[in-house]
Amino acid sequence: MEEIIYLNGSLVPRFEARVSVFDHGFLYGYGLFETMRAYHGKIFLLERHITRLLGSAEIIGLSVSLTDIDLGQACRDTLKANGLEDARIRLTITNGESDAFPWSSFSSKPTMVVTARPYTPLPAEKYEQGFKVGVASVRRCRQSSISRVKSTNYLVSVLARREAAEYGLDEALLLNDDGYIAEGGGSNVFFVKASGLVTPSLESGILPGITREVVMETAASLDISVEEGDVSPDDLGQFDEAFLTNSMIELMPMVAVRDEAGQMVTIRSGRPGQITRRLMAAYRERVAVDTGTS
Repeated sequence: MEEIIYLNGSLVPRFEARVSVFDHGFLYGYGLFETMRAYHGKIFLLERHITRLLGSAEIIGLSVSLTDIDLGQACRDTLKANGLEDARIRLTITNGESDAFPWSSFSSKPTMVVTARPYTPLPAEKYEQGFKVGVASVRRCRQSSISRVKSTNYLVSVLARREAAEYGLDEALLLNDDGYIAEGGGSNVFFVKASGLVTPSLESGILPGITREVVMETAASLDISVEEGDVSPDDLGQFDEAFLTNSMIELMPMVAVRDEAGQMVTIRSGRPGQITRRLMAAYRERVAVDTGTS
């Protein structure tokens, strides 16, 4: 079956989908995106992702051009058109095509693309092994509001994850400009200490992750405390457990960190811990309930 793409209001075959070379997303990275996961033909937490995108659009000046577009329906239509059950959905919005500079004239017609592609989860063995990550040389800027926006200008994350891959690691860990842990290259991070969760705050220069939000809600329902604040890389060896979160991997245990000096710091036993496992199970139960598969 040929892949179908949603492009500016139409569903078209992949090889007919074209975006202008003068699109501001291509020229300036002036755009936003959301990545979502579909389970059994239903997109999990779709409305939360749409809400986050619209909030980001307000920040960067794209919101007016999106008022008449049903973003959620476009995502559902694309999933259905591709006949997929388990899929990775990406919604991308840019300022559109214009001969003018984006700071001198705003395009009245955004470019909107939705893709739905088959997704195969990582094997259970990977969740038993956990991720090994590396502290990246590039950093997040906690003072910048752009750190809270999922922008198509994704270069910091790309460079961080390329660096991690060069060392044979699964993910990067970014510090902010004050030297505190911010987030993963494509994920949020949690630590466990004294049976409670510790996670960088939104003021640390992180993306307000949708999965992060659900994990915090789930922890509260399980009477697991959550503390948000500054997390120093010097404290890595003091935590009992750690895990990463995003829409695709859900909750992934983090078992070791390559620090800035190139030394591997093992998180306690180097294996997924009890609190992490409880939250992983509770999250998957939430998925099953919300997608009607429980």
